[in-house]
Amino acid sequence: MAIESQTRHLGLGYDDQGSGDPPLLFLTGWCSSRARWAEVAALCSAQHRILNLDWRGHGDSDPAPGDFGVDELVDDALRLLDARGVDSFVPCSASHAGWVAIELCRRVPERVRRVVHLDWMVAEPSAAYMSLLEQLQSSEDWPRARAALFEIWRADVDLPAIDDAITVMAAQSGEMWMRSGRVIESSYRRHGTPLEALAELDSPPRVLHVYGQPHSAEYLEHQRRTAAGHPWFSVERLDVRSHFSMIEEADAVAGSIERFVMAP
Repeated sequence: MAIESQTRHLGLGYDDQGSGDPPLLFLTGWCSSRARWAEVAALCSAQHRILNLDWRGHGDSDPAPGDFGVDELVDDALRLLDARGVDSFVPCSASHAGWVAIELCRRVPERVRRVVHLDWMVAEPSAAYMSLLEQLQSSEDWPRARAALFEIWRADVDLPAIDDAITVMAAQSGEMWMRSGRVIESSYRRHGTPLEALAELDSPPRVLHVYGQPHSAEYLEHQRRTAAGHPWFSVERLDVRSHFSMIEEADAVAGSIERFVMAP
């Protein structure tokens, strides 16, 4: 299937490539573009149909017509899926696009077959991280908060593709960065942790979390305890340093996704 870039009636930048079941919907994080997923999407397209989406106001999509949050991003995802004739699918979400994936499970549970989360804080965020989210919402403090996040996410990994991803993120407006802080903090305040939000679904789908950061043994053990009590959840820690697992180890991420979505 040919790669698409944009259709006027949707106003969304996206790629539609490959074929095979189940279809995978790649969702990127705030202030990123779909290029962040490009290498993994290309690898997975050998076995699956791939939709890779730019959110409104991001990448090749049209400017956002006004303020928006998780609900509107869910609308974008569903508009794309419906326009491209995709019924059931597996959302593969980077970072806080995970809140969109969870909301898709609430809104159209019959269509979500499994869920892959990548590089997300699925447990209780630290006080330091919540402080950064608060600073990110300030018209005075957001540049410093963003710089701190970039330093954490890069983790001194020297890869041109990570440089490119951060360049894309740095080009986003202060308004978008402040919106991201507001929406992310609101999601934690409203739903608790992502693991708690998933557990509260009427019938959680099978969920895999693949991640590199944070590196603490405690964080991994917390997820393993969750998996022991909730058979629908599983976790895989990759040997990567940065927040950009899909860039740093694209083959490993694509392999993890493939094994998970094709498992009985």
